[in-house]
Amino acid sequence: MARPHTLIQLQTHYGPRYRWLLLLTVMIGTMASVMSSTIINVAVPDMSHYFGLGQDRLQWVSSGFMVAMTVSMLTTPWWLARFGYRKTYSWAVGLLLAGGIAGGLFSQFEWVLVARVAEGLASGVLQPIPAIIILRVFGPGEQGRAGGIFGMGVVLAPAIGPSIGGVLVDWFGWRSTFFMVVPFCVVALAMAARFVPAPSRSEEGEVTEGATLDWRGLLLVVFATLALLNGLGSLQNAALVHAIAMLAAAALAMVAFVRWQRRLSHTHRGPHQRTPLMNMALFHHQQFSMGSIVSFIYGAALFGSTYLLPVYLQMGLGLSASYVGTMLLPAGLALAITIPLVGRMADRYPTHLLVSAGLVLLALGFALMVTVNLTTAVWVIVVWVVVGRVGLGFILPSLNRGSLVGLSKGLIPQGSSTINFARMVGGAVGVRLCAIVLDWRLAAHGESLAHPSTNPGRLLAFNESFLMLAVLCAVAIVAAWNQRAKTAAA
Repeated sequence: MARPHTLIQLQTHYGPRYRWLLLLTVMIGTMASVMSSTIINVAVPDMSHYFGLGQDRLQWVSSGFMVAMTVSMLTTPWWLARFGYRKTYSWAVGLLLAGGIAGGLFSQFEWVLVARVAEGLASGVLQPIPAIIILRVFGPGEQGRAGGIFGMGVVLAPAIGPSIGGVLVDWFGWRSTFFMVVPFCVVALAMAARFVPAPSRSEEGEVTEGATLDWRGLLLVVFATLALLNGLGSLQNAALVHAIAMLAAAALAMVAFVRWQRRLSHTHRGPHQRTPLMNMALFHHQQFSMGSIVSFIYGAALFGSTYLLPVYLQMGLGLSASYVGTMLLPAGLALAITIPLVGRMADRYPTHLLVSAGLVLLALGFALMVTVNLTTAVWVIVVWVVVGRVGLGFILPSLNRGSLVGLSKGLIPQGSSTINFARMVGGAVGVRLCAIVLDWRLAAHGESLAHPSTNPGRLLAFNESFLMLAVLCAVAIVAAWNQRAKTAAA
């Protein structure tokens, strides 16, 4: 008997449990992509010593990954329409696997950066897929629960990853962090061949042979994102004229992108015409529009802190990589426990309440870091980090579902990729912003990260950077609450 391949065949063969098997499959691949985006941060000091690079260049290991992931997210609907779920998912996981292996083997920084970009491209295609799957195969009463379980699994990777990664860095060096994605990718590829549906002409979601990728829009997004980050980097290096020019170019490119997407949204009529990367009809839904704003600010705070926290604990408090990984483990586990609990609540309570509560806790966690000094007990720092991660647990299962729930089926793939795009643009900006503020405050206190020893002035610069993240979260709270007001008025 032939193995089932299409969605209907798989649902018939495996019965009600199939949707959970499919969720587990995409969860493992996404765990690998999330791990690849965060675990490298614990290896930044070791890579800095190995390559002899400062924070300004080494930061591209994180921001280069995020730029690639950000722009490739918008292509996910096209990949799915052109090749279907199975090929898209398998090819992306395969590229992630290749990037992880290559990054661990290369000895030149430029080639390591290329491997990180490849990982970012793969991760960008992968990360919108789970939200699309959940909304397609789960009923309305199960979507919050499914999102919670998926979120719990995904955050276990970065929760445990830094702890294992810290030990690996101390024992084997920075290369070992690249190889951590390998077993996840191998398992994901094996499960994808069995559980991810292949397209069928007779089923909803068939591939569109004539679908054409919007290359002009993609190039505009790439240019705008690179110009934005380059401009922020120039601000970090005090090159004011160049920074203004790059930021202006980024703004003009984004305006051109929006105008082009509007044009394509109005003229797209069939499979042989170019499909817009970002259908402007999405922003006619007020829940989605406000959710995109929250997602951008939330991404800046999340990824900015993910970059800042390990560097703070190692270069601000002088702790070892393995010790830092152990310290971050309770926070990751708290996040993993919170997400499924909030996932169940997401089926019953309004999105704005859960997201606002999470942002309050996240802002509080950042603000409490200001109280840390060189004599603060380690357990106090752990508690402050746990508070912020519990806040993330309230946001993660709620924001995507609340933003996408009002969209038609045809808009869900683009809605998922766009909301993730907003989060990742915010994340790329957040990493740069943290570096800029940190360098500014270090200079204000007459400090530098070039010296191995820490002192109260350096610690104060880090604490002020965390305060900036707390302010960002406070702004996001206003946006989340405004989402409720606009939706209620609609």
